[in-house]
Amino acid sequence: MVRLLGRDLANNKKIKYALTTIYGIGLSRSKKILESAGLHNAEKKGIRVKDLSDEEISSLRKVLEKNYQLEGDLLRLTNLNIKRLMENGSIKGRRHRAGLPVRGQRTRTNARTRRGGKKTVAGKKK
Repeated sequence: MVRLLGRDLANNKKIKYALTTIYGIGLSRSKKILESAGLHNAEKKGIRVKDLSDEEISSLRKVLEKNYQLEGDLLRLTNLNIKRLMENGSIKGRRHRAGLPVRGQRTRTNARTRRGGKKTVAGKKK
């Protein structure tokens, strides 16, 4: 089992899909990382995580640590940005504080995920 940035990668997955389990890496970024680490053949051939050599794993680790902000650092940065918006008193910050959708979605009928489940009113006439 390969461990990168505090995250275990599944042995039986192809490397380009296994990298997406790391927070901050999607499929397109995964392909770019493999190219910059010199593993573009691994992407095309569909090499799995268990088939990687130690040199390939170390080159992947170097590229990830040097060029990208991922996992805990990225989460911390995101939370700081949200906290800054809330302290500024901006509209986005107020929406975050109230637990409402931030990006202009309608809330009259939708937004059940952000607002919570339906609440019934007791004694309402039918």
